[in-house]
Amino acid sequence: MYILYGYWRSSAAYRVRIGLNLKKLPYSHQFVHLVKNGGEQHLDDYVALNPQHLVPTLVDTDTGLSLSQSLAILEYLEEKEPNSAILPRDIKDKAIVRAMSLTIACEVHPLNNLRVLQYLTGPLALDEQHKLAWIEQWIHKGFSALEAMLEQYSGTYCFGNEITLADICLIPQVYNALRFNLDLSAYPNIVRIYQHCNTHTAFIDAAPENQPDAQ
Repeated sequence: MYILYGYWRSSAAYRVRIGLNLKKLPYSHQFVHLVKNGGEQHLDDYVALNPQHLVPTLVDTDTGLSLSQSLAILEYLEEKEPNSAILPRDIKDKAIVRAMSLTIACEVHPLNNLRVLQYLTGPLALDEQHKLAWIEQWIHKGFSALEAMLEQYSGTYCFGNEITLADICLIPQVYNALRFNLDLSAYPNIVRIYQHCNTHTAFIDAAPENQPDAQ
């Protein structure tokens, strides 16, 4: 059994929900509101669990392990629960999928994370227009690179015709791009894969608006 500490709109928590659903693993939610009361991720009890003041955190009740960072969580689940694999077996294929995943998780998502946007509009005093320009800049940079990779490697999904870690990372980031009304017409493979993944129950059930804490 797993306990997932997350927030409905967190991209990183969204990834973990997809992974748990794909592997059909039972888990319970603990909701950490990232905005209410200055952000519940800063409360002492939660910081004791996750010193980074971030979501998600996954607790494995079988082992007592408490783990942060969505990709580390997903890799842990892949090794502990190998059913419905999210990484290819071939070492080269696995490296390509990881490169796609990290393009999103390391090069795009952190620059548009809530705490970065709060810093832009807080201490740096950027207005809404400049904040949105920042978001657009970094999503387009990352999506341009990923689209080129998809032209080479994609099939039905990001890598061939099986769901992988790359799809798990991509769908939350596209969700965010659409939330900020970005034009994605330059990325036909990204849009195609996003639409196809969202016909799959594991992705539908993980979607932000389908979470109990959605507001």
